[in-house]
Amino acid sequence: MRTVVRTFRLHRNLPKVTRLLQSRSFQPDFVPRDPSAKPKKYKYPAFYDPYGPRPPPSDKIIQLAERIAALPTEERVQIGPTLRERLKHPKMQPISVEGMDLGPQGGASAGSTKAEEKKVEKTAFDVKLEKFDASAKIKVIKEVRTFTSLGLKEAKDLVEKVPVLIKQGVTKEEANDIIEKIKAAGGVAVME
Repeated sequence: MRTVVRTFRLHRNLPKVTRLLQSRSFQPDFVPRDPSAKPKKYKYPAFYDPYGPRPPPSDKIIQLAERIAALPTEERVQIGPTLRERLKHPKMQPISVEGMDLGPQGGASAGSTKAEEKKVEKTAFDVKLEKFDASAKIKVIKEVRTFTSLGLKEAKDLVEKVPVLIKQGVTKEEANDIIEKIKAAGGVAVME
């Protein structure tokens, strides 16, 4: 009998639900602008500084700047690398623009760059699997896995898509080594 009384007490404490638990009316999420209102005019600063107003430099910084400006050109050139080394900043790497379209370069200079490109020797090569013997498919897949970081299924899918690029951007010696290994396994690979 005690259990029955307890259950009634628990039910008596529950709130009565007199309305829907959840309702949403489908109305637009924006309020339309008053058509007769004039547009607001904002005052923009002469220049935008995302960090806010900065305090003026201290006297110590001004004196340091004056001392740097008074140095001869040869010594001023040494300031950047010395500070980079002292503060342990990483050295800036040059950005390669090879393959980027930089737009028209101009008449005579465009012709000279084309002549220079022909003289430049290719240093990065791609290895392409042309074909392989059907009986040596497993050996070729194993060889492909040795010089790529692919799993068994990915290497199998790659080999079945012949002709396909196996390795890109390798040196000439490494490309020749890969071609020899694939040839020994029963496949035909070429260097591009």
